Amino acid sequence: MPRLLCLMFVALGWSATSHADSPARTAQPLVQVGYYEFPPYSYSDSQGRPSGAILHLTQRLLEHAGYAVATRAYPSARLYSGLQDGSVHIWPGAPGKSELLDHTLETRAVIGEIALNLYFRKDTLLPRLPDDLKNSGVIMITGYTYWKSVNRMINDPRLAIEEHRTSTHTAALEMLQRRRADYLLDYQTPVEQARRRLGMGELPFIQLQRIPLKLIISRHTPGAEALRDALDRAYEELQAAGADLSLPHEGAARTLRSTSPDQGLK
Repeated sequence: MPRLLCLMFVALGWSATSHADSPARTAQPLVQVGYYEFPPYSYSDSQGRPSGAILHLTQRLLEHAGYAVATRAYPSARLYSGLQDGSVHIWPGAPGKSELLDHTLETRAVIGEIALNLYFRKDTLLPRLPDDLKNSGVIMITGYTYWKSVNRMINDPRLAIEEHRTSTHTAALEMLQRRRADYLLDYQTPVEQARRRLGMGELPFIQLQRIPLKLIISRHTPGAEALRDALDRAYEELQAAGADLSLPHEGAARTLRSTSPDQGLK
């Protein structure tokens, strides 16, 4: 009898120890993913839930790498400051933002690509950049930032460009159609989605830049380099296994002229 009781206590003690250790062994590090409204890549659905192809891909990579995920929408300025102070761990977006360079790492894997275009109406002559933008009005999406060559053109005092800001791609297209401004500076996939929603025909445009998409990781995230490496491994492993990791494709552009990032923008 005493031997039986002893065995019972040993078994109970092992069970309690195993149960206590289990959370420590199985707990997954929580990664805070931030995004701003950039449909169809990242957006909040009608119930306010994170949605979009790049958010789904980010979650898939993180979970494959053994991390738990919390995803939240931010205004762009707040998102960038979150990456700068570490309250946001990851942003799936475009590398090379000057205000983030000292505060972030980026994956080696390129998970997609987007095109930045200058749109105009069919009755507008093909503009020569940057000279034909002088004294014109250009529509831009509130909260979006661009790269040095584009910002230099838009802010050139000799061109005296008038900026018109709106919050959605649909509203931007409507403004252009209603002649509220001469040109629209916007990204191709969101414009195509908005154009189809409006039943609007194709617009001519000049492609200004093609921009890679990566996972941008705050250097202030605990284990930032290990997280970056784990995400690169996850991408390679899933790709090798034949998983579909593609994002919405920006196909062949019906453009009147295509420019390199710096052509006419220096």
